[in-house]
Amino acid sequence: MIRRRLIRVAVWSLAALVLLAAAGFLWLRQSPYWAGITLFSESHRVENFRDMGRVFPARTVPRGETVWAFDHAPQPLPDTYTFGGQDRSLAAFLDRTRTTGLLVVHRGAITHEEYRLGADETSPFTSWSAAKSVLSALIGIAVEEGHIASIRDPIGQYVPALAGSGYGVVPIEDALTMSSGMAFDEDYDNPFSDINMLVWRAMAMGQPVEVMLAGLGRLRDPGTCNDYISSDSMAPGLVLGLVVLEAATGAPVAEDLASRLWGPTAAEADASWSTDRTGRECAPCFLNATLRDNARFGRLFLDGGVRDGRQIVPADWLHASVNPTDAQLQSGQNPASNRTFGYGYQWWIPKEPQGDFAAIGVWGQSAPAAAGPKTMRFAHASPLVAGKGMIP
Repeated sequence: MIRRRLIRVAVWSLAALVLLAAAGFLWLRQSPYWAGITLFSESHRVENFRDMGRVFPARTVPRGETVWAFDHAPQPLPDTYTFGGQDRSLAAFLDRTRTTGLLVVHRGAITHEEYRLGADETSPFTSWSAAKSVLSALIGIAVEEGHIASIRDPIGQYVPALAGSGYGVVPIEDALTMSSGMAFDEDYDNPFSDINMLVWRAMAMGQPVEVMLAGLGRLRDPGTCNDYISSDSMAPGLVLGLVVLEAATGAPVAEDLASRLWGPTAAEADASWSTDRTGRECAPCFLNATLRDNARFGRLFLDGGVRDGRQIVPADWLHASVNPTDAQLQSGQNPASNRTFGYGYQWWIPKEPQGDFAAIGVWGQSAPAAAGPKTMRFAHASPLVAGKGMIP
């Protein structure tokens, strides 16, 4: 009798645990935490990166009333490319990197466009840190309009929540060039690194980012070393992006983008900018747009910030953005930098540049532009592995 009773208790207890586990799993699937858990999983990554506006809350960036059209001049891509002294297969490279979109524009004409793994020309690919280059252009416009008096102003002057912190005394320019000197762990392989915890707390937990940023320490004086850290583009949502722009212009970043860049460059599709749980855009990343509209932004920079005779991005800002002069920002082997790429105002400068520059995001987002022949290549990939050395 006692044995039967114990068996019944054990069976009912096990059934209750199973029901609790099932209910917990169903709750988790519907909670904000699920997106964070599955964001990089192999089974979800391609789909997530193709529609990040579905994964996280997002604010729409309306397209313009007209479209800045591209001509079309199709040309086949070469079958091979040379790297490390060896000829390699381009098709194998695209397969290996799980490239989902590739667009090549030359002198205002699309010469190659292809989509893979379920994507097409309407897919709103997420940007990751390539959005930082868009953010830089918006800051330049805000400076031109007088909303930001000087990029040598300290961040704390525009972000009161950071006024008493290490970031409070960092000049805006030094954060723009990833030279703040602040201590921030950008290790994507460490689940408890600053970058991963920042994304988790902001996107899943709803914690204001300025709380974490205000607690960061300092490694060195501002303006002395180029050290790529995403905290240099965050405040309170993401340092230079959301808070500096929002405090200076009174508009959310997505609205600022729509009125000052997306509309004037005549995008053909609405974009969106993902927000954290407090409703602030994640300014250093998660700008979701088609490859063609990303190409329009690149085309604007190649054309000196001008579209149809209208100066949209200030010419002096554009030049300074991609022509860094400080020692720690120069490309090549540089003792004052932890990269061989140079760095401007949120733009990457390759070694031995010939007027070329690039917006780059982790997991394979790439938008290199060569100013000489005016050629752009936009690629969106979801590689299986992202190593520590990849540019986020």
